[in-house]
Amino acid sequence: LICYSVVNPSSFENVRIKWFPEVRHHCPDKPIILVGTKLDLREDPKTLDKLKERKMAPITYPQGLAMAKDIGAVKYLECSALTLKGLKNVFDEAIRAFLCPQVKPKKKKPGCSLI
Repeated sequence: LICYSVVNPSSFENVRIKWFPEVRHHCPDKPIILVGTKLDLREDPKTLDKLKERKMAPITYPQGLAMAKDIGAVKYLECSALTLKGLKNVFDEAIRAFLCPQVKPKKKKPGCSLI
């Protein structure tokens, strides 16, 4: 699992810059699930005001999904530990990804032709 806070844009950028390369280096063949945390704060007025003061906004679901695709994650999920929304699903999908890894099709190597 690589996690970031949906209300902390710098943690989102660290996925690409720091955490994805680190995980790939140490676990090159393991599936990755990208998880956006603190989902309950995405609509929280105080949190939104603090972000606006810094000319920032929460990370949207489509942005998270695009990052997951960019890093080759097998899933993108969002959750809130406070409200428990999506939390069980994160653990279920982590177990599923480990027990039933998706097999990536092997790229065909260019063959030779004999004439």
